[in-house]
Amino acid sequence: MNRCVIFDLDGTLVDSPRGIITTFAAVFSQLDLPTMDSASIRGTIGLPLPAAFAKLLGVAEDDPRVAECAQLYQSTFRKIVLPMAPQLVFPGVFDGLQSLREDGFLLAVATSKFIANAEALLVAAGLREEFEVVVGADQVAKPKPDPESGFVVLKKLGVAPERAVMVGDTTHDVLMAHAAGMSSIGVTYGVHSVEQLLSANPTWLVDSFAGVVAAVGECS
Repeated sequence: MNRCVIFDLDGTLVDSPRGIITTFAAVFSQLDLPTMDSASIRGTIGLPLPAAFAKLLGVAEDDPRVAECAQLYQSTFRKIVLPMAPQLVFPGVFDGLQSLREDGFLLAVATSKFIANAEALLVAAGLREEFEVVVGADQVAKPKPDPESGFVVLKKLGVAPERAVMVGDTTHDVLMAHAAGMSSIGVTYGVHSVEQLLSANPTWLVDSFAGVVAAVGECS
């Protein structure tokens, strides 16, 4: 039977939160919207773009400003973050993914990014070919922490939930795994703190990508 590892993208494979914060700030500046502090922006990472902008602006997701911000974000992100993507890949990711593939695991990404941005970032970082499936937030009706993204990946790969593990740096990833019946690995080097991750009760908690690989071996 097939086994798979599903990864979050931002803060798990690529150290993109820094660039994301810069991109949000640039969007607010270009649209003459109030400046947001970095901590507030960082707190929205892991949410789909409309939800993040709505939360920061204090408006509903169907507010026209949310759509305007999300559209501008995508082009701005490509200008700011993509050129530096190869340098943002976390230590151990390339070797770790290769090791998992050699051990027979199918690899996938389930991200809160829109699919176009996710694909562009993975290509720019040199990681796209490692993954059989990439699922973005705009490809499902209910993004993480809802289990739909996980179910889409499992269906595409033909893997049962108990043969899959979700790896991510936020409670959204861990909660998605729980709801989908998967094991989960929380990584402490991303956005959410150890305390936040523990509140979601991950199967494993690790502080490096080498730890991810070791934990996958334990989960399988």
